[in-house]
Amino acid sequence: MARRLPLLIVVFALLALPAAALGFGSVFRPVAGNPADKLANLPIENYRYDDAVRCLKKPQRGTVALEHWLDKHAGGSFWGIMRCEKWGKHSASLHAEGRAIDWHLSVHVPREKREAERLINLMLAPDRDGNIHALARRMGVQEIIWNCRGWFSGDGGMRPYSVCYDKKGRRTKVDDTTAHRDHIHFGLNWAGARMRTSFWQSSGAR
Repeated sequence: MARRLPLLIVVFALLALPAAALGFGSVFRPVAGNPADKLANLPIENYRYDDAVRCLKKPQRGTVALEHWLDKHAGGSFWGIMRCEKWGKHSASLHAEGRAIDWHLSVHVPREKREAERLINLMLAPDRDGNIHALARRMGVQEIIWNCRGWFSGDGGMRPYSVCYDKKGRRTKVDDTTAHRDHIHFGLNWAGARMRTSFWQSSGAR
């Protein structure tokens, strides 16, 4: 359900808050059992973001692989991949290219909220060598959105998601799906979508 337009991401005082204040205090600490630790001997992927531009007919191999990984390693349930959603001549949702998956976990259910935070922290945690966002980078995950916060392939943790705030940084009323309070959105870059990253090319990490 995500639209990634960098210029629309609100920049205000909340951006200066530490990750702990935003509910993701373990983002910058190692997580026991992080699959990325098994790949420490391999070069880690640089940050990369690939915009979507068109509607395709089927999901990408890496997105399907991520669905299977989530089925095996996470609570919650699959909420879909494909959706032809275009915003302009050369602008579309990652769902339109089959490069995003929605994973159902509700902020209103305590155990699901805890599981969502655990999963996001795992994606963004450093590996044993201190590489931040290690699992996300190795999987080719370029965006994560949940509960009015998002991470878009770069330094830092989960930040305020623009659709939930007005121009003055005040929370606005939006439905749970738009705010991503009832699911996590995971978007992949093309390397991840084509399974050309270290995580997908190494069976030992999966």
